[in-house]
Amino acid sequence: MRSLKDYTMGAAFVLIGAFFFFRDMIPSGIDKYLRPPDMVDKILGVVLFIYGAWRMYRGYKKNYFR
Repeated sequence: MRSLKDYTMGAAFVLIGAFFFFRDMIPSGIDKYLRPPDMVDKILGVVLFIYGAWRMYRGYKKNYFR
């Protein structure tokens, strides 16, 4: 169950990170309510993407109790 949680949360973080990184390229109706994307959005997107990939890797390796 713990690896399933890591896969799910990792995928969520990767998707959110991709959204922040590519927010200016994705046409969505939410852009008119948010400020224009800047460097902070890009950095946050990269950090969330890396963290999500690490969570998915941790779920793959399953070495929780070593």
